[in-house]
Amino acid sequence: MKIVTVIGARPQFIKAAIVSKHLRESDGVTEVLVHTGQHYDRAMSDVFFEELGLDRPRHSLDVSSASHGVQTARMLERLEPVLETEKPDTVLVYGDTNSTLAGALTAAKLHIPVAHVEAGMRSFNRAMPEEINRVLTDHLAAQNLAPTQTAVENLAHEGITEGVNLVGDVMYDASVHFGAKAAESSRVLQDNDLSAAGYVLATIHRAENTDDPARLKAIVAALTQTAETRPVVLPLHPRTAKQVAALGMADALAGITVIEPVGYLDMQALEHGAMLVVTDSGGVQKEAFFHGVPCVTVRTETEWVELVACGWNRLADPADSAAISQAIADSAGAPPSERPGDLYGGGQAAARTAAILSGTGG
Repeated sequence: MKIVTVIGARPQFIKAAIVSKHLRESDGVTEVLVHTGQHYDRAMSDVFFEELGLDRPRHSLDVSSASHGVQTARMLERLEPVLETEKPDTVLVYGDTNSTLAGALTAAKLHIPVAHVEAGMRSFNRAMPEEINRVLTDHLAAQNLAPTQTAVENLAHEGITEGVNLVGDVMYDASVHFGAKAAESSRVLQDNDLSAAGYVLATIHRAENTDDPARLKAIVAALTQTAETRPVVLPLHPRTAKQVAALGMADALAGITVIEPVGYLDMQALEHGAMLVVTDSGGVQKEAFFHGVPCVTVRTETEWVELVACGWNRLADPADSAAISQAIADSAGAPPSERPGDLYGGGQAAARTAAILSGTGG
């Protein structure tokens, strides 16, 4: 059995690393990696392959950055001949990026079954490009591999019940698998003079926040205010850095510890050592929970509703600096006392996923 895995962005590298490990151990399975190039520089791409032991891609589409329409179109154009040459039995895609949709749509047009890891997630905000990507991919997929019961229910509400499997969250598996390595090898806290539980970790990268000047200014103002009383560490995403420069906001970051984007192991160490995480990333919301760290999400909605329901995540309007600051103060001052232990599959999601893909489980 041949599986072509299409990946292109940081969260997909992480998920693919742990699933690919199990696929390599499956009898009769050959996996071919295709890297679209959506995240294309070393800080956002190469370092993850090196750290996670992920095989180098057999095919690199070199699409790089562009508008949504242009980027997705280039992926479709360059992926089609790859799939025609490889003739896989299944195309495997992850998450909700343009790479996800391009992989699913190209495969569907060529009548190749699609498997979607992290299926069924919904923000119910159709203004988000990621929401469009995940909805369309789920409806194209023959196998929808859902991380939570809520995701299964979301699919059922849209009439998708065939080929749906509740497997758990492969990002939790990755966190468990690589956690010890991160603790042993990362020096990011020492290199930045950070003490465990002594700083707030912030990540901001979503286009709806970075490309909206009012939102970006409100978020930065809240982080700056927070930095007056406790250290704030900000690994600066390239998109965010570009917008900060374009808006002349560099001085506004003066009180914040701004560092270059970090690899997966350093990010795990930063999350584990933080007193609080402030983010607009779906993956980082979950990783904070995995490490027992409360989180403030600067969005008006989240796909990971169970984290809000159990009190480990607070939503804050990204256009309201005061609301963000208050959520940070509340979360840092009164973290939840107990974490639910059964939300994300207990560390067996990747094994279940590989078994379903290889035809030995379901």
